[in-house]
Amino acid sequence: MKLPIYVINPNSSATVTAGIDAAMAPLRMAGGPEIRCVTLAEGPPGIVTHFDVQSVAVPLARRAEVLASEASAFVIACYSDPGLYVLRERLAQPVLGIGECGVLTALTLGERFGVIAILDKSIPRHLRTYGAMGVMGRFAGELAIGLDVQELAQYERTLARMTEVGRRLRDERGADVIVMGCAGMAAYRDLLQQALGIAVVEPTQAAVGMAIARVQLGWQGR
Repeated sequence: MKLPIYVINPNSSATVTAGIDAAMAPLRMAGGPEIRCVTLAEGPPGIVTHFDVQSVAVPLARRAEVLASEASAFVIACYSDPGLYVLRERLAQPVLGIGECGVLTALTLGERFGVIAILDKSIPRHLRTYGAMGVMGRFAGELAIGLDVQELAQYERTLARMTEVGRRLRDERGADVIVMGCAGMAAYRDLLQQALGIAVVEPTQAAVGMAIARVQLGWQGR
């Protein structure tokens, strides 16, 4: 029997974790590894600044180390991939970050990807990541909806803002696939994809899908 895949939400919002857990439903299947979603209680309410990203790396690593004996893989459920290389350095299991996996998945679905962020202050940090990944040649743009992590629970308001920003990325920036730049947006993927008429990547689903492949196929590597 395969050990579970642990999806760790590095912010302290149980509401965000519940949304992530619900988004895992299509990936839970007979014969596949169990998917367990947990919250890092020590984390901030939302990962917004570079300070937030850096501050959760050590507690995130400690939480993963406690779970390591019962895990087949780990997914860090924050688009900024906090602690990704720390966990990869300290754990034998595969560790996947949803930001990296979301972008890589988008590259298989279209020619130019656009990203919906929560706040403008997150965008410079994300741009540094895309540059390090070498994907700027296929990057259409990133725009923010102007809502923080807690406000994402306002369903109609959030969906309207995401749809507006998604259309701008599609029509003004030439994006033919959209990545949702926050794990707290998970509940909106299906309706957003219907509204935009192009592929929308929910990055935690993308990362867990890759983790399942790693576990099922026995792929090694970092």
